[in-house]
Amino acid sequence: MEKIAFLGLGHMGAVMARRLLAAGHPLTVWNRTASRAEPLVAAGARQASTPVAAVDGADVVITMLADPEAVRQVMGGPAGAAAALRPGTRFIDMSSIGPRAVRELAGWLPAGVALVDAPVMGSVDRAATGELSLLVGGDPDPVLKILERFGTVTRCGPTGSGAALKIVLISSVIGGVALVGEALALADTLGLPEELVVGAMAKGPLAGAVDRAFAREAHFSVALAAKDVRLATDAAELPVASAVLGFLTEFPELADEDLAQAAQRFRTRTGGGRVAEAAPPTDR
Repeated sequence: MEKIAFLGLGHMGAVMARRLLAAGHPLTVWNRTASRAEPLVAAGARQASTPVAAVDGADVVITMLADPEAVRQVMGGPAGAAAALRPGTRFIDMSSIGPRAVRELAGWLPAGVALVDAPVMGSVDRAATGELSLLVGGDPDPVLKILERFGTVTRCGPTGSGAALKIVLISSVIGGVALVGEALALADTLGLPEELVVGAMAKGPLAGAVDRAFAREAHFSVALAAKDVRLATDAAELPVASAVLGFLTEFPELADEDLAQAAQRFRTRTGGGRVAEAAPPTDR
C-alpha cells in the first residue's frame, strides 16, 4: 500500500489520519504540537520531527492545516516541505485555504508532483465514520481509493475548484447558523416557546442550519469559521458574510468553541431571551 505522510493533526486531521492507519497504510505523521501525534504513534504510525522529514520517501502527502499562513510556513520557501517532494509524489491538500492559496501552493511544487485540492464538508463525527463530503479539484483518480476512505468524492473541475466550492458552501453554512441564532433571539423577544420555533424551522429550508446550530458531536471552532468567512469576503463584496464575520470575531473567548456556541451567543446578544439547551428535532 502507498506510504502516506499526513501533516496536520488537529481535531479533523487526527481522526482522518487514524482511518488511514486502520486501513493498513504505512503512515508518517507530523504536527506542530508534537504531543498530538502520540495516540497515532501508539497505534503504529511513525512520527517525524519536521515536515521535510515527514514527506521523505512518501508516495502520497496529505496536508490538513489550519489556514493559508500555516500552509505557507509548512510547505513554502526553499526550506519548505514542498521543495522536498520527489517527482511522482501525489500531493493532496485537504486544508480549507481557498483557491488563491491553492494556486500559490501549486507554484511551489517541483516538476512531476501532482496536486489535488480536496477540502471537506463535515465535522469530526463524520470524519470518524468516513462520511465526509470531499470537494476535489484536479484529477482524483490516482488517489481515489485514499480519498474514498474519508467519504464521498465530488469532482469539481481543475485544481483550485474544490477549494473554491468549499468556501462557497462553508460560508453559507456559517451564515445559516448565525441566522438560526438571530431567529431564536426574535422568538425569545416575541415570547414564543423554543420547542415550537425549533421544530418549525427544522421542517423548512433552514433544517440543516438548525441541526448544525444544536450539534453535539461536531467540533468546528469559531476561529476556523471566521477564517473561512474571511476567505469569502476577501474574494468578493459580501455584506451579509461581512456582518457574520464581524460577529464571529467579536467574542475572542469563543475562538476555540464549536460554532454552535456562536449561535447561542448571537441569540443572547441580539435578543433579551434566555438560552436553553434545545435538542435537535428528531421527527423529520
